[in-house]
Amino acid sequence: MSNRQMALIAFLQAQNCSNFPASWRHPAAMQDFMTPEYYQRIGRILEDGKFHLAFFDDRLAMPDVYEDDFRSSVAEGIRTVKLDPMLCASALGHVTSRIGVGVTYSTTYYEPYHVARVFSTLDHLTGGRAAWNVVTSLNSSEAANFGREGVLEHDLRYDRAEEFLEVVQGHWRAWDPDALTLDRSSGKFADQDKVHRLNHEGKWFKSRGPFTIPRSPQGEPVLIQAGQSGRGRAFAGKWGDLVFVIYPNIKVGRKSYSEFKAYLSSIGRDPASVRVTPAVYVVAGETQAEAEDKRARFDKLTKPIDGLVLLSEVLNFDFSKKTYDEPFSKEEMDGISGIQAFRDRVVSLSGRSNPSTRDFVEFTQRGTLAEFPVFTGDPKTVVDQMEAWFGTACDGFVLAASHAPGSYEDFVRLVVPELQRRGLFRREYEGRTLRENLHLSDPLRS
Repeated sequence: MSNRQMALIAFLQAQNCSNFPASWRHPAAMQDFMTPEYYQRIGRILEDGKFHLAFFDDRLAMPDVYEDDFRSSVAEGIRTVKLDPMLCASALGHVTSRIGVGVTYSTTYYEPYHVARVFSTLDHLTGGRAAWNVVTSLNSSEAANFGREGVLEHDLRYDRAEEFLEVVQGHWRAWDPDALTLDRSSGKFADQDKVHRLNHEGKWFKSRGPFTIPRSPQGEPVLIQAGQSGRGRAFAGKWGDLVFVIYPNIKVGRKSYSEFKAYLSSIGRDPASVRVTPAVYVVAGETQAEAEDKRARFDKLTKPIDGLVLLSEVLNFDFSKKTYDEPFSKEEMDGISGIQAFRDRVVSLSGRSNPSTRDFVEFTQRGTLAEFPVFTGDPKTVVDQMEAWFGTACDGFVLAASHAPGSYEDFVRLVVPELQRRGLFRREYEGRTLRENLHLSDPLRS
């Protein structure tokens, strides 16, 4: 990928709504989200737009931290129905041939051998287009679904994830690239000296091998990671091919982007080899007025309960226990065990070490379109905004949908041609595999 070609990634959900929880209320939102056709329709749209990757977010529990109950989530449809994203991604991959297919899988509640085999299988069945979004999981609801008493402490989750990745990559690399021969004339299926046991014994895991799947057309799946602060940033810097971030604005984005690229250099990684991609919404129209009208209709769909339920989920703290303007105590702030980047963002933007619920709502905008930067306007206006970010705050974008599939249809029809006209985005896929299209090398061939 040249320095002037941005990466475009779609942020999908195997659930009843998009990232925007009110999206299901939109009259143009499709309601067949429990069918393969729903995900296949989106996949075809994105591939027509030459997107690099469609990746599925996931949580392993219904949002039920708020009021220690699930009733609000169910009544309001707040990310309530959650299908297995691997099966939805497989359905999408079946009807496409070039776009990458990514899935979120937790290092906290699965076993490395299982994850290695699932993603290696997906990689083969898609011809080398698989990606794994590595997460450590975040709240007590997920822990309860897997019979755990509580959530591992933040840094311990990453310590466990480090070893988890070592085991997974060890299995992926068990077969040398030329181990499989399939030589009928000699009767030799594979070279037994080029297949290896892992024999891993560590603090968290034991796994013997040998792995049962040869290397895929792209070598191994692309790794996505979303760590942004402290231990998470170190993890993302070590492992990520794509680093997914949330920036509240371009000023913060440029500062964080510069610091992260410098960090990559400091640990010996080529900064250009890691794509940093912030989440954004795009509300595009034929005219500026049309786009602004669309945006106003989306804003009217939101309800305050959406944000409170999702804040409770992501921070693993029941916001119903606090009045709106009551400051959090130091003990409450220290006890937040969810995504700490959310907490840190509120402290930074509010300028208060002990923010209130109001601060969390206003400075995260959780549950609204404004949770991510929103590029609104006609095609030229939207691309002007994207171009201002590109190269100084990011290497591309993760596009969340205001509603599906219409949000992606609008982007492909209106915005992609303008990106292509300016030379910011490709007109055709350059390779068959995801690594080829992202200009990432096979780790064992580089």
